[in-house]
Amino acid sequence: MTTRYRVEYALKTHRRDQFIEWIKGLLAVPFVLYSQPTGVFDVGVTEMSEEAHRRYAEIMRDVETMLDDHIRLEQAVHPLPSKLKMLVPTIGSFFTRLPLEAAFKSQDRKRYISSRRYVSPSFNDVRLILNTAQLMAVTTYGSLQLATFDGDVTLYDDGESLEIDNPVIPRMLDLMRKNVKIGIVTAAGYTTSERYYSRLHGLLDAIATDETLTPAQRHNIVIMGGEANYLFEFDPTSEFLLSPVPRSRWLTPEMQAWSEDSINRLLDIAEAALRDCIKSMNLPATLMRKDRAVGIITTDPKVRIPRESLEETVLVVQKTLELSVRADHTSSAPAPGSSNNNNNKNGGGGGVNRVVPFCAFNGGRDVFVDIGDKSWGVSVCQKWFGGSSPADEGMIKGDQTLHVGDQFLSAGANDFKARSVGTTAWIANPAETVELLDELAGFMGKKIS
Repeated sequence: MTTRYRVEYALKTHRRDQFIEWIKGLLAVPFVLYSQPTGVFDVGVTEMSEEAHRRYAEIMRDVETMLDDHIRLEQAVHPLPSKLKMLVPTIGSFFTRLPLEAAFKSQDRKRYISSRRYVSPSFNDVRLILNTAQLMAVTTYGSLQLATFDGDVTLYDDGESLEIDNPVIPRMLDLMRKNVKIGIVTAAGYTTSERYYSRLHGLLDAIATDETLTPAQRHNIVIMGGEANYLFEFDPTSEFLLSPVPRSRWLTPEMQAWSEDSINRLLDIAEAALRDCIKSMNLPATLMRKDRAVGIITTDPKVRIPRESLEETVLVVQKTLELSVRADHTSSAPAPGSSNNNNNKNGGGGGVNRVVPFCAFNGGRDVFVDIGDKSWGVSVCQKWFGGSSPADEGMIKGDQTLHVGDQFLSAGANDFKARSVGTTAWIANPAETVELLDELAGFMGKKIS
């Protein structure tokens, strides 16, 4: 029983998105009822696909209505759990409504989902439908002001660099011409401009030499490294076209409350957990400690650590840190009947400062624990560029922000937290990012040349 529990829960649910799985389950019913295998029944492909298309569209319309109700109830003065929340307890908040029926019809024209007789609507089908719905929403119900991107696997292949011939570059330049701000929010935690230039030189060189961009538009890009720890702005006078921005200029009030002692304490606990994982699983890895991160990397670039070992390490470290935070909260709580005049948000008891967030994630070849996470990184970009009107209160809002990344699973994925501060699009590889930006350009009313 214990083994089955660990396989079905501990090792699998963190690899799923419950909302997508739920929609996929709804679409499986009409697939079974209407998709007739060739040669079994005398039913034409056209007739079958039309009926399947109608039923799929109806289901997506019903889910769209449930989402509208979910948003309405969340915005109420006294919010009540929506029907969608009860059916999918892990469902989060939404910054825009999602036109799922229209998005399904758009994707069905590309992927011929309704015409398939043997392969039911898949996880990827639903993921791409949600992406399309989100693109429709940020261009129809609002005005996109900020687009943030992950680096590895989103803009370029894992461990590679953004070369000048990468097809994503002209599409990002097109966004900048439309006065959309760009933020590259990456886990790569470098302290110097040179290291980021070596990874992103194709885009930076293109911005510097593009004659169609105005001087103001050229400065509409920042690099946020280490999730939310190092900010660099575009600087055409610099050798590497980037200049580091002092933390005093961009830290939010909440981030300023993270004390160095608490940060180091958290990293110490994470380091100890990582060492235990290296020893217990005999990992071919060595520890790497930075000022705002700690992680393990392979000792031999030719040897890859098994994915299961990386995921186990992430979950062990994440649980260890969460339990430390809980212990700190308990030890710093006042005794019954006593007074507590300690107004220090950093807590006490020698544990991890509970106001210091962290992100433990599987990088594909390594595991790292960073201070902060991408929700903070995207928030800094929103604050840095500010809003376009007084109503924005000096900050780009969530419904005006789109974050594009490849890691949106609930554990061990560092793009997941970005969902709490803006709309998101979940891609699987750099080619999908190119397709996504083409789709976005179409919805914005102008295809790039």
